[in-house]
Amino acid sequence: MTRNDDGERRWSIGELAKATGVTIRTLYHYEEIGLVPASERTASGHRRYTEADLRRLYRVRALRGLGLTLEEIGRVLDRSADDVTALRALLGAQLAELDLQAVRIGQLRERIGGLVELLDHAVMPDPERVMAALELHSVYESYFDQELRDHLARRRAELGQVRMDDYRTEWLALLREARRLMLAGTPVDDPLVQEVTQRWADLAAGLQVGDREVNEQLTNAGMALWRRAGPQLSAEISRQIEWLEADDLPAVIDYLQRARKVLESG
Repeated sequence: MTRNDDGERRWSIGELAKATGVTIRTLYHYEEIGLVPASERTASGHRRYTEADLRRLYRVRALRGLGLTLEEIGRVLDRSADDVTALRALLGAQLAELDLQAVRIGQLRERIGGLVELLDHAVMPDPERVMAALELHSVYESYFDQELRDHLARRRAELGQVRMDDYRTEWLALLREARRLMLAGTPVDDPLVQEVTQRWADLAAGLQVGDREVNEQLTNAGMALWRRAGPQLSAEISRQIEWLEADDLPAVIDYLQRARKVLESG
C-alpha cells in the first residue's frame, strides 16, 4: 500500500486482493466489465486503487451476497447515491424469487417426507407402491409445467398453511357427503346434492389464482392428468383415506360433474 502526495492510500491489485479476499482474477474481470476499474495508473502502467475504489468493491461484494448479478450491481452503483429506486426494485424482485424458491423447497421436502413416512410406517415396505408414488409425481409434472406449479405454489403461500388445512378438511367432508348421497342413489338434481355441488364449486373457486387464463390452463392440465392417470390417482388417494375405496373417487367425481351440469343449467 502506498500514499499519494495528499496522504491518501493507494493499493496495487495484489494488495487489494489480499486486503479484501477477492482474487486477482476476479479484480481483472471486474475491471474488464467496468464494474470496479482502477482509478489510477503509475507511470509504468500499474494499477492503483483508491479508497473510493475500495468502497465500491465492498459494495459489489455486499450486493453480490444478496444474489444480484454483476450487471444488476453495475446499474445500481452507476446511479446517484441518493437514488435507491433501482436497488429497491431489484431487491424486491430478489425477495419474491427467494420466497418462491422457499415454497418449492417446502413442497419438495413435503414430497420426500411423505415417501419416508410411507416407508417408515409400513410393516413390510412395498417397493412397488413407493415407485408408483414417484411415477405419479413424474406424470403430474408432465402436465403441470414449472410455470403452472409456481402459480400453485404462490397461491398456496398466499393462503397459508392454516387455510390450506381448512380447505383439505372441507374437501374431505364434501367428498364423504357426496359419496354417501351417491351410494344412497340420490338423484343429481336433488337439493341436497345440489347444495354439496355448489359448496364443491365454491371450494374450487377459493383456490384459484388471480389470472383467468392461468386458471383455465390449470383446469385443462388437471382434466388431462385425470384422464391420463385417474385410476392411479384414485388408488393413491384411497390409501390415504380409510373410508374411501379405490373405485369410489372416479364414481363420485362423475356424480358431481353430472350434478354440476344440472346446477349450471338451472
